[in-house]
Amino acid sequence: MKTGRAEVKSPGPLAFGPDGVLFLGDSVGAKVFALDTGDRVPSTADVKLDVRSVDQKIAALLGTAPSQILIYDTAVNPISKNVYVAVSRGRGPDAIPVILKVDRAGQMTELALDQIRHSWIALPDPAQAPSLAPTLDDARNQRIDIITCIQYVEGKVIVAGLSNEEFSSNLRSIPFPFPSERAAAGTGIEIFQTSHANYETDAPVRTFVPVTIGGEPYILAAYTCTPLVKIPVSELKPGNRVTGETIAEVGAGNRPLDLIAYRKGGHDYILMANSSRGVVRLPADHLESFQSITNHVGPSGIPRTRMPDWKRVHQLKKMDDATALILTDADGSIDLRTVALP
Repeated sequence: MKTGRAEVKSPGPLAFGPDGVLFLGDSVGAKVFALDTGDRVPSTADVKLDVRSVDQKIAALLGTAPSQILIYDTAVNPISKNVYVAVSRGRGPDAIPVILKVDRAGQMTELALDQIRHSWIALPDPAQAPSLAPTLDDARNQRIDIITCIQYVEGKVIVAGLSNEEFSSNLRSIPFPFPSERAAAGTGIEIFQTSHANYETDAPVRTFVPVTIGGEPYILAAYTCTPLVKIPVSELKPGNRVTGETIAEVGAGNRPLDLIAYRKGGHDYILMANSSRGVVRLPADHLESFQSITNHVGPSGIPRTRMPDWKRVHQLKKMDDATALILTDADGSIDLRTVALP
């Protein structure tokens, strides 16, 4: 890592790695940044966070109006339990990316990107923008889907998103510390899209979580409309092409927002936040036992339990083994708070 300005062009997905290192996916810049937060003091108590009207507090800190900020992602530092938030100040191509830290007392400060220890790696063959001035507000702009989700898994940063290769849906497994300034080619991903009744190679993974299935590491990935797919980490090799195994279908007309995995009462679970299906809990003790779905069906596969009290959850992160962090906009207020895992 070097100390200086991290030339981040856009806010995006966040994930923590070792020793307080925060990974940031910059879709417009087609890079992954590793930012040394210096946040390495362990939390010694359970964290209960309740920041009401967090959008207004962010806007006040940045000297702008709530309508002029966008919250892209959150991440929990597993050491300190402080929360980091990726936002933009302003909208469109001139928006300024900002990373904020929310401490255990709910106090908010900015992580200065102009003088920080950091490193970065560029992604090869990113999806092309349809114009010379890509904007983060343009949902049709594939450039914003270059990086849709990132996670640190066993010494590697796994990056989901789109490339301009034949299999445009892509998972990249990048060693950390970054070995160079340019990543190797990713792995092209094909899945059976249950709602569309065909195999697809151009739909990006929207969110994913690392899990262990049959003693082996896997990626459990969620796509729009909403198949849940398992992909072996061992197959994520440069230039490889992999067909993921669809094991659940949450329903059409829905976009997955976040996934977390946790263990409670001696059982493993997956908690999934959705745009139109709310938050659902899925049993994960024996994911290897569910058969592949290869035909057009309605919601099926792994059974699920709706969480009716979890309303309008847009961000869902694991705080610890008993607690989740959620960002909601229920009852007219955008709030960042902790809740007990079900």
